[in-house]
Amino acid sequence: MVAMPGDDGALMIDGGLAANADALLRAVHDATGNDRIHTLIDTHWHPEQTGANEVVGRSGGVIFAHEKTRMYLSNTVYSATFEGPLGPLPEAGRPNKITRGEGSIQFAGHEIDYGYLPAAHTDGDLYVFFPQMNVLVAGGVVSGEQWPLLDYRNGAWFGGRVRALEWLAELVDADTRVVPAHGRLITGRDIVRQRDIYRQLFETMIAYMNMGLGPEDVVERNPLEPYQDEFGDPSTFLDGAFRSMLIAYVPD
Repeated sequence: MVAMPGDDGALMIDGGLAANADALLRAVHDATGNDRIHTLIDTHWHPEQTGANEVVGRSGGVIFAHEKTRMYLSNTVYSATFEGPLGPLPEAGRPNKITRGEGSIQFAGHEIDYGYLPAAHTDGDLYVFFPQMNVLVAGGVVSGEQWPLLDYRNGAWFGGRVRALEWLAELVDADTRVVPAHGRLITGRDIVRQRDIYRQLFETMIAYMNMGLGPEDVVERNPLEPYQDEFGDPSTFLDGAFRSMLIAYVPD
């Protein structure tokens, strides 16, 4: 998560798990000097991002997200990325300011840009970019230490992931600091490299579809083996990515 001090409270991007909300808000207070969150931006609706929503909402804070994030947080949802149902948040924890696309907000003298990355990790992903500081918060779309899964049961698919990396690669420069939802800080160089990896994998997946292969065949062939030492076992990612293509893509 990311926090920025403000005159009437802090800006925070993503709020961690609910079990950690109190500790997180104390850490934000210690770092910013603000005793409240003025604006919380949810990059997407998964519980690792929205655990502080209810606390922020009950204290009168603005919770900003894509309209599909609000939809998911208002209903019981099943996901490919966690087990069992996830119930709706109380009304106070649901986004109270929504977007459908891209735009910018002003906060503490900074212009903060945001944009929608459709079908990339969930179907309600936002990126948040601080151009004056050259910092990009990319949510669950990227990672420097693991393969970010696709919530293919809720609108995400691998083609959306590739498209998102293409857009982000146009936004960053080599030295942009990039904050993923999980793992270490990465840079714009990493974004460009991941775009290239995913583009190549997308072409490979199309070839597998045309060969009539199934997800288990893709996992066994493991086209991501050259990157396994860097990002870990890709089996779950490959399985979900290929299943998402079977849902969303018509092969040649």
